[in-house]
Amino acid sequence: MDTLSHLAHGFAVAFTPTNLMWCLLGTTLGTAIGVLPGLGPALTIALLLPITYQVAPEASFILFAGIYYGAMYGGSTTSILLNTPGESATIVTALEGNKMARSGRGGAALATSAIGSFVAGTLGTLGVAFLAPVVVKFALAFGPAEYFSLMVLAFITVSAVLGSSSVRGLTSLFAGFVIGMIGVDLQTGQPRFTFGMTELLDGVDVIIAAVGLFAVGETLYMASRRYAGKDEIVPLKGSLYMTAAEWGRSWKAWLRGAAIGFPIGAMPAGGAEIPTFLSYAIEKKLSKHKQEFGTVGAIEGVAGPEAANNASAAGVLVPMLTLGLPTSATAAIMLSAFQSYGINPGPLLLTTQANLVWGLIASLFIANVILVILNLPLIGLWVRLLKIPAPQLYAGILVFATVGTYGISQSPIDLVILYLLGAAGFLMRRFDFPTAPVIIGMILGPLAETQFRRAMTISNGDWSVFYTHKLSLILLTLAFIGLAGPHIWAFIEHRRRRGPEHVPGDA
Repeated sequence: MDTLSHLAHGFAVAFTPTNLMWCLLGTTLGTAIGVLPGLGPALTIALLLPITYQVAPEASFILFAGIYYGAMYGGSTTSILLNTPGESATIVTALEGNKMARSGRGGAALATSAIGSFVAGTLGTLGVAFLAPVVVKFALAFGPAEYFSLMVLAFITVSAVLGSSSVRGLTSLFAGFVIGMIGVDLQTGQPRFTFGMTELLDGVDVIIAAVGLFAVGETLYMASRRYAGKDEIVPLKGSLYMTAAEWGRSWKAWLRGAAIGFPIGAMPAGGAEIPTFLSYAIEKKLSKHKQEFGTVGAIEGVAGPEAANNASAAGVLVPMLTLGLPTSATAAIMLSAFQSYGINPGPLLLTTQANLVWGLIASLFIANVILVILNLPLIGLWVRLLKIPAPQLYAGILVFATVGTYGISQSPIDLVILYLLGAAGFLMRRFDFPTAPVIIGMILGPLAETQFRRAMTISNGDWSVFYTHKLSLILLTLAFIGLAGPHIWAFIEHRRRRGPEHVPGDA
């Protein structure tokens, strides 16, 4: 009952005219960003982070969450009509969705995508509302040693998932650690890594780093890969209303996709890619229309992955709000927005910032309704966005990034840092190093250092505190398995494929 009363209070916050306006703006902008190939919610939220210096936290996070949910919806449009996933999580949607569009069933593909996103998004948001307080009760048992071990687990799992290899992910994470250590050490008062520059005594602002790595770096990377030809947009054919048979084939896939996506999205190593591929495999296995997969397009292959995608997006919010752990690039950017307000997500957030958290959760229900209204009747408008010339789009992003960053402190040094990190972000994308672990390292690195120092102070310098506490030992064991497990498994598989080795002399 407490959850229902908190949720009712959240709707009172979300239904204020100002917050409704921010929700509408976020969902509209998110849909547009999702439609444009190459752009995504992480880049967009990073670009808008400077507004946190001017806008109330409730309004900011309602805007950011609307962008996040909207991009999940909008990404399916380009996957289906253009065969170009706007987000990595919509790659699976393109497999069957584009085949359906080419066979004249694009309307049904877009409809099952939008309605499935609504169903899964609503179920996922219910999961956030009812699961978050449960996670909080569990998290209150954490001491400094347990928090440090949890962050070690998060570092390893998230870095491994967000990169093409664990080595690249951990390298990016270490770079974030170093950047996060710049400035005055709050416990000793000594400057670290400032190189005698007074402008660096306060450290590198996480917002500037996020805008540089994502907005500037991603834009430079996209511009470098621009090509002369244009992808073919499949004309929208067929009604946006599904037939009774299509409804019958979709609704079970929606529920299965939501059941797969939410728990995986809430895991430290979750993400949206794993549940979408898993959902696609399950739907292909269970379908009675296997001959449609890969040929004319099977509607279950669109419905299930899209539901899993949106449910996992909701699941990501659980560890971010209750433990302060980002499990995706977008969550890492949103976590930096919390820091700009001086708010530390964690077990006490639901009580100390009740208006913010429950207003945000309530706004997600509203956003789901708005997104269904925006995505089905206005599909023609979103398709027209694909005609925006790329040079104007890239130039606009860079202008907004520069103006927004300069507006934070009116310091030219911030612009230098912005474009240095932007160049670094471009090189990281060029050589396949993930950028999200850098932000995670910047945010969680100093927090992990603080928890480590506290644990060592409490134990009088005794390292055994990290393995004599059962919960800490379990978390560190999981971290070791996450780091060494894939290599051990690969070695075992390699030996198994080679078979028994020949022993000479036994002829």
